[in-house]
Amino acid sequence: MYTAKGTLNRDDQLKKYSPLVRRLAHHMIAKLPASVELDDLIQVGMIGLTEAIARFEPTQGVQFETFASQRIRGAMIDELRDGDWMSRGSRKSQKDIEQAVHRLQQKLHRAPLESEIAAELGMGLADYQHLLAKVRGTQLVYLEDINGHGDDDDGFLDRHVGDDDADPSAVLQDQRMRIALVGAIKNLPEREQQIMSMYYEHDMNLKEIAAVLGVTESRICQLHSQSIARLRAKLREH
Repeated sequence: MYTAKGTLNRDDQLKKYSPLVRRLAHHMIAKLPASVELDDLIQVGMIGLTEAIARFEPTQGVQFETFASQRIRGAMIDELRDGDWMSRGSRKSQKDIEQAVHRLQQKLHRAPLESEIAAELGMGLADYQHLLAKVRGTQLVYLEDINGHGDDDDGFLDRHVGDDDADPSAVLQDQRMRIALVGAIKNLPEREQQIMSMYYEHDMNLKEIAAVLGVTESRICQLHSQSIARLRAKLREH
């Protein structure tokens, strides 16, 4: 694992931790628009892994995997910051879905069906599902948004993909929001509850969830986006 000079063997470490890069990329891609390519994230992540191998010092008192994860995620985020990765149109579409869900929840006093949300938006079900896939990255819940003090341009990337522990854990640190979020998740349709549990509690990526539920990855992406819209709409009431 180490060379004669006491440094990490680059080739061995690249081989050993390349699955880590893929796992982090799969988890991050679910929070990003469809325009972001998984392969691009993996490629950038491998560069981050290479840098981690070169910079790692065993005397720092931290495990290499922890150190590498931070470097890999940081490399991916830097790449996203440099690109026009989210359009204003996508952000507007997310808000339109969220507002439609909120109106229906107020009117029906239950979680609206997918077809009902589509009708509220004045579009067919297929078009609505396509829109869900398009806005998959405009997520999750963060206190600035819920309280109406968020800024669409400043810090958006950091809130959504900067640190997995802050999404959604940063929100959950507030006890009132924790209770509200738990209650909102319990009110999701059963399949969407399963998806949220597997994704956020068990750290499964969309491909893995799709395999468990026996549907396509794109369908899981749609349902995940819809779940986020439901939660955001519900949490704005608190």
